Amino acid sequence: MTARLPIPADFAEAPTAATRARWLEADRAHRPARLTALRTRMAEEGVGAYFGVRPEHMRWLTGFTLGPGEKTSAGHSGEFLVGPQNVTVVADSRYVIQVRREAREASLEEVGYDLPGAWARLVAATGARRVAMEAAALTHADWMRLQAAAPDVELVPADGWVEAMRAVKTPDEVERIAAACAVADRALAALLPAIRPGVTEQDLALQLEWLIRTGGAECLAFDVACLAGPEAALPHGSPGDRPVLANAALLFDFGAQVAGYRSDMTRTLFVGEPSARDAALYGVVAASQQAAIDLVAAAVSARGTMPDGRAVDVVARAVIDADGRWPAYGHGLGHGIGLATHEEPRVSRSAPETPLPSPPVFSVEPGIYLEGETGVRIEDLLHLDAQAGVAALLTMFPRDLISLPLGA
Repeated sequence: MTARLPIPADFAEAPTAATRARWLEADRAHRPARLTALRTRMAEEGVGAYFGVRPEHMRWLTGFTLGPGEKTSAGHSGEFLVGPQNVTVVADSRYVIQVRREAREASLEEVGYDLPGAWARLVAATGARRVAMEAAALTHADWMRLQAAAPDVELVPADGWVEAMRAVKTPDEVERIAAACAVADRALAALLPAIRPGVTEQDLALQLEWLIRTGGAECLAFDVACLAGPEAALPHGSPGDRPVLANAALLFDFGAQVAGYRSDMTRTLFVGEPSARDAALYGVVAASQQAAIDLVAAAVSARGTMPDGRAVDVVARAVIDADGRWPAYGHGLGHGIGLATHEEPRVSRSAPETPLPSPPVFSVEPGIYLEGETGVRIEDLLHLDAQAGVAALLTMFPRDLISLPLGA
């Protein structure tokens, strides 16, 4: 149990304008190497061009950004075609100025709302006969339209190429994730005095969102989950008008976005004193998380081969199974994070049996969920760099059991 409650001053301040400008310049400096790596993969796979539609890939490779949820209304704007020598970003009139401003090294093609009408011309300019497509993010209807627009061009599914590249984080990317973690840490610390029995989940979620947005984030990484008492048994749930209960769990799962990069943390707090069972639950989950962190840290310290994501999950799950009192989490232990909340590498029972990449950032989030009773999850972001000998948590909010006063 923590000796004292955390306060906002315990955590790093929001990044300055100069720091944000430095990050933008770092992105511009990285883009040529990123494109070279993609073109190398294209050559290995025998394709002449790569068509990208994922917003996080657009930003990483071209600099063009879409706000949260904007992809649904942006049409094809910002989608891009990488050829052997050039990158083309397509846009309609709503985004032309933004593309010119943000994707300075790319060519702009104003195609209006009719990408298929321009597709044959765009592909012909690259000289490609085979085009790699982000098939998992492209609708079947759009695939068929593009195929019909240039029937002599073969469309090749190519999911995972850029995802694998983005799993390896540069130092400035790690800085941004750490900054997003600090915003979230400060926001939760500032919220603690408002937590008391009777306050609703919705009210606390709204207050936490306000603290995140006014504390240095441009937006949330995802919607805040605030779940009281029995609702904490939902691994994913939405806040409702349910009140906070005395002497019961209160689970928060939330994240901030800073300069495009995201954080993700879960804290299970107790309002009043937890029961012996709930304290034991928390202890088992904490031990499970620590076992996973220790496994990765030991591999880094030994400068040995990194464990795979499946092995890390096995170690964490084994702690809960060995205790034997409650079932282990059914979800994965963790996921990579960066420009997207969920990205590579995977840390789960279904993860590939290949060593974790280095250096990545990924979550470690075991839990125990007792339907109709309570739930506990603890989630932190772990950064590892095998070459530098680093295995460090980016989330700084205390992981010890926190018991909040019941208030007046």
